[in-house]
Amino acid sequence: MLPHPAAENKEVVYFPYWRFKGMLFFCGPTGIQQRFVDHSQQAIVSPYFPFSVGVRSQAMKIRFVTPDTEGRFLKPDLNPQKIFGNFEERFGKSLPKPIIHQSHIGETLSLIYSPFYVKDKLYDAILDKPVSDVLPEEFSLDDFADTDPRRHIGFVSTLCPNCGWDLDGERDALVLRCKNCNSTWYPVGRKLKQMKFAQIAGRGENTTYLPFWRIRAKISGLELNSYADLVNIANLPRAIQKDWHDIAFRFWIPAFKVRPRIFLRLASQLTVVQPQNELVPQLPANRIHPSNLPVEEALESLKLTLASFMKPRKTCTEKLPDIKVTAKSFTLVYFPFNEEHHEFIQPDYKIAISKNVISLSSNL
Repeated sequence: MLPHPAAENKEVVYFPYWRFKGMLFFCGPTGIQQRFVDHSQQAIVSPYFPFSVGVRSQAMKIRFVTPDTEGRFLKPDLNPQKIFGNFEERFGKSLPKPIIHQSHIGETLSLIYSPFYVKDKLYDAILDKPVSDVLPEEFSLDDFADTDPRRHIGFVSTLCPNCGWDLDGERDALVLRCKNCNSTWYPVGRKLKQMKFAQIAGRGENTTYLPFWRIRAKISGLELNSYADLVNIANLPRAIQKDWHDIAFRFWIPAFKVRPRIFLRLASQLTVVQPQNELVPQLPANRIHPSNLPVEEALESLKLTLASFMKPRKTCTEKLPDIKVTAKSFTLVYFPFNEEHHEFIQPDYKIAISKNVISLSSNL
């Protein structure tokens, strides 16, 4: 809910809005276009209430609706998937056609309640100002159904299910770590499930570990099973070695939220180089960046990542619509980056990420 000053002697009514925040990607004949979006739209069709909350969802500190929140909450009647489809259509209109593939990654779909009250007009309870002309006689809040969102908040214990130790994790982390028994845990419903992880050992005291999903997948409609196949598909200027046919192909997808252009660049760069460093099943002792991009969202990016390095472009346009990518297994890998003055540098593969970009990622 959006916070508001105390409204004495006023019956506050909370009107619902669907909010979508995330990355949209569109593959077309000219390449891949990306957008970061943060938009809201009415969850009930009404000509009297504002169409969206505007920039308030970004500028104001949103609070959870709690059991002691007073007021009347109106029940949404618009399907959120329909709203999301409207967002995709809106941003896809200006792009060159045909759009051969589109992905939405790292999206958060949430319900925001904005406070109002009614006199002769509809008033915004945040600004204490009217947002409508004099209401017609037929207008009645009784025409809207009510709901009670205050009972929906739940909690998951963050004690290690394996040894009972306190789990470590940042505010926005989806993967929690137990340093006592060297394990990682991922929320599934209202429980924690143990997951496979590893690190690539860094060098030096200023190492920061960024998390990546290392994903083995089945790709139909394209011969991409080994590093040798990748060299052919990406048209890399390398002479194929015999042992490259024995190196299994895997996707490397960021497990953290970052701007769309950087996300796609990192996924493409690491997937193309196919790191063969030793994987150590041990939590890093140095600083770890939070894993806040769900593996389910990473799976949505596999076909997109494939499109980013397929050459020539004509081949991508012809084959991509018929290609199906199905994940078979995944591992969370903590990848070492050296922290420099302005950037994080991966010395083995010469990959650089601005520190400003990483610091912004937690706000996405």
